[in-house]
Amino acid sequence: MIFELSSFSLLTKYRTGAVMLGYSLGTLILLSLSYFLGELLTNFFPLWLLDCLGVLPIYLALRTDDDDNGIHHQKSPVLSTLITYLSVCSGCNLSIFLPVLVGKTFNQFITALILLCLLADLVVLLIKLLAKSSFIILMIHQFGEKLMKICYIVVGCYVFWDSGLISHLIAFL
Repeated sequence: MIFELSSFSLLTKYRTGAVMLGYSLGTLILLSLSYFLGELLTNFFPLWLLDCLGVLPIYLALRTDDDDNGIHHQKSPVLSTLITYLSVCSGCNLSIFLPVLVGKTFNQFITALILLCLLADLVVLLIKLLAKSSFIILMIHQFGEKLMKICYIVVGCYVFWDSGLISHLIAFL
């Protein structure tokens, strides 16, 4: 929800292309950090243990404190968008992408990186189109946070299931 709200603000101030480039650069930075941090951690811990990181998105869904939603002003629209994206979305993105990317090959990482950068651009375009509808804005304000929390819980459960952590725990018991 924070991504959408900051996108609304940024799209009213800057050209769509600048916002898209800023979000793509932010996605590139956070995904790369998640992947390489995951690679580093696999050198120290068994992969099935790292899959306990699936608890991070679940934690984000259950916590009650709000993130900083401030828009940071810079001379460059791309830099302003990038800084806003990194300051608002870093915790969420790292907690979701780190457990998902742990144990993936470099080719899988590159595929995910390209796909998510394209999806970030599509989301910006979609937000630009939907920002004109007061009904959509009302729905985002009313239900956006609840839906985001459900998505985070689903991602965390998916990490537990896909990683084999649950079967590891069952075998251990």
